[in-house]
Amino acid sequence: MKKLLALGLAAAMTVTGAALLASCTDDGDDTVKVGFIALHDSNSTYDKNFIDAIEAACDAKGVELVMKTGIPEDNTCYDAAADLVDQGCDVIFADSFGHEQFILQAAQEFPDVQFCHATGTLAHTAGVANHHNAFAHIYQGRYLAGVAAGMKLVEMYENDELTEKNFDEDGNIMIGYVGAYPYAEVISGFTSFFLGAQSVVEEEIEGVSISMEVQYTSSWFDETAERNSAENLISRGAALISQHADSMGAPSACESAGVPNVSYNGSTESSCPNTFIVSSYVNWEPYFEYMIDCVMNGEEIEADWTGTLETGSVALTELGAAAAEGTAEKIEEVKAQLEAGTLNVFDCSKFTVDGKHLTTYMADVDTDDNYTPDHEAIENGVFYESKHRSAPYFDIIIDGITELNRS
Repeated sequence: MKKLLALGLAAAMTVTGAALLASCTDDGDDTVKVGFIALHDSNSTYDKNFIDAIEAACDAKGVELVMKTGIPEDNTCYDAAADLVDQGCDVIFADSFGHEQFILQAAQEFPDVQFCHATGTLAHTAGVANHHNAFAHIYQGRYLAGVAAGMKLVEMYENDELTEKNFDEDGNIMIGYVGAYPYAEVISGFTSFFLGAQSVVEEEIEGVSISMEVQYTSSWFDETAERNSAENLISRGAALISQHADSMGAPSACESAGVPNVSYNGSTESSCPNTFIVSSYVNWEPYFEYMIDCVMNGEEIEADWTGTLETGSVALTELGAAAAEGTAEKIEEVKAQLEAGTLNVFDCSKFTVDGKHLTTYMADVDTDDNYTPDHEAIENGVFYESKHRSAPYFDIIIDGITELNRS
């Protein structure tokens, strides 16, 4: 097998596992080895969520883990994957969207190793047998987190904690959202969060709805930009902030300003005890255990795997002290409706675009260089997110949401 010099890789490597029967570089070792490639490290809430899950899964299955952190979305990712192959890893997982083209390249070069990738879009059409994508219906988790946010907004309204600055010119309660990029994954997430919050406010407060401003940081992890974005949204009147960005920038800004916050990929309560409400996250442990089982048993890994509420892949943290009374019960009520299919997050009767309800929408599901729409996404009045592939493709800006700085 091709040997690569690893000294130039910007990665830290650790080996963990419940049954470390031999080192990963021992010749003739026939135990399963799992390679893991992370964009950042545990200082990123996004990467920490993956790292915790892969460590737990490898411990549960008694297999070895070789981890590389700080791997950027460039050819370094291919080099890291090739090095993991050289170390004898049987399956390799990469956690960031921009890793995919390099993981696909490695899969084509090393057909005897399985390559899995989070949030990717190519596996269902690439036709490379050992290249796999995985994601989950996190838009449902975002919606539930939005329900928690809506409960808080109602409490603040009823307790006269909102000021005139917290309402827009139409009398709607203003909230804010810090997003990384204007990608479908981010747009799907903040739209589902908005719809969850809106559903509670409109149900509980007669004649009042919400509006939301979104500010992008153009980075998955930039603590300064995320903090500055949250501070700007708060200065503009946001009564509550959520995010799809990976640092503590936005939550810490909320804690400093005393503004309630819904985080992502893990609880921030220890650092933000006065403002943390809840966090939604993808629980990756079920997928990692499935992935490992397939390799151990010589079974095929699905090309495009989608986790659900039922698989335990869509999850919320425990509620923080800032959550409103009755939030847990409300979340369970709405979760039951989502699981039963009596509630759909993207029910087109619940939102408008330019004042109209959508009846048709061609989504870009089969990714190509021109991002050509290729699948009808709306059926029976519902936009079915993540039906045609695991990664989100809802990329519509609905009424009530304003992007401040799309580039």
